[in-house]
Amino acid sequence: MKNASIAIAVTALTYAMPCAALQCNLGVQGVAFGAYDVFSFQSLDSTGNIAVTCDMSTPYTIALSAGQGSYGSRWLASGPYRLNYNLFTDASRATVWGDGTGGSSTVPGSSASTNFTVFGRIAARQNAHVGIYGDSVTVTLTF
Repeated sequence: MKNASIAIAVTALTYAMPCAALQCNLGVQGVAFGAYDVFSFQSLDSTGNIAVTCDMSTPYTIALSAGQGSYGSRWLASGPYRLNYNLFTDASRATVWGDGTGGSSTVPGSSASTNFTVFGRIAARQNAHVGIYGDSVTVTLTF
């Protein structure tokens, strides 16, 4: 049989920030998974980055929206087709990064300048059609 590949990327991570006297900026690098092999027995892992820069140290939290799907099972779409994935706070991919609801967790910080890794995983052996899959997830910084 011929090996099928699917190009996958979280197309955009955007951000929203409440107005306050303290100024903070976010720099976001999306999670790009690359080619997905439907016949592989191993999950496809990748990472992205969220850089937080504030004009002074202050406590804050970083939340991610569910995008398409839910925190229990986000999904990438290519037209009518879906591919399940999720985003995590840790390299072991045990804690789902979300807004603190639905079994998800936010990430705390307090440094004036810090990088946070976003750990992504697409589970192995999903029956998916060939195509470009994507999702949009909103990053929210609350301080």
